[in-house]
Amino acid sequence: CEEQGMGAGRNRSGNSRRWILTAVEESLRRLDTEWIDLYQVHRPDHTTDIEETLSVMGDLVRAGKIRSFGISTFPAHEIVEAQHTAERRMLARPRTEQQPYSLLARGVEAGVLPVCRRYGMGVLTWSPLASGYLSGRYRAGAPVDLSRGRAALTPARFDPAIPQNAAKLAAAEQLAQLAEELGCTLPELAVAFPLVHPAVTSVIIGPRTPEQLAGLLKGGELALDEAVLDRIDEIVPPGTDLYPPDGVWRPQSLLDPAQRRRPVAERS
Repeated sequence: CEEQGMGAGRNRSGNSRRWILTAVEESLRRLDTEWIDLYQVHRPDHTTDIEETLSVMGDLVRAGKIRSFGISTFPAHEIVEAQHTAERRMLARPRTEQQPYSLLARGVEAGVLPVCRRYGMGVLTWSPLASGYLSGRYRAGAPVDLSRGRAALTPARFDPAIPQNAAKLAAAEQLAQLAEELGCTLPELAVAFPLVHPAVTSVIIGPRTPEQLAGLLKGGELALDEAVLDRIDEIVPPGTDLYPPDGVWRPQSLLDPAQRRRPVAERS
């Protein structure tokens, strides 16, 4: 996965031809291999035209450096733009999209997942446990230690005194009760849920211990029926983001006030 900002300097980040070629060669050297099976552009880069990015990716495929390529955390309209550009310019098109998707983060159901399905893209989802909210570690009414683990890094995302976090805990509590009724653990339910969506190809997990791995793999074998999915929809409605995951790219249209406001002279 090609990370923006992996190196220092203006030419060692982003999705430009120069940087991607450099990054691929460095990855091949570090991995001590002749090719990469799947190379993913980690974030949109609005300083580089998508045509340039698609062009260099196609060149890398033809050169045998990578077998296939995809994109990650692109909003739906930029996925469409990439596909249209590839078709219009006869360039290689991205084959995969990597997105956060969980019982608490269902926003991608509204646009991204339908778009990926339309274009036949494989979808790799990540953060099924919503940074621990669906691990069973955090429970409604129980104190949260903000001095340890992920909570220490981003306390505002875990402080139960904040209403948004209280809503996450309340939903997680209901989901934990549902898992208990089903005879499974909350992490197992959390892994099983994304796999129900017809656009999802695989779920990326990050266990720290063999025991955690075994539990999460059980979730991949768990079949959820319509009644269970209806209960989930009641707890967290489709398309709802109770927990916007850490590290998700935010568009310049939200970050830059100038893109949302007319110049003062043009305001009536």
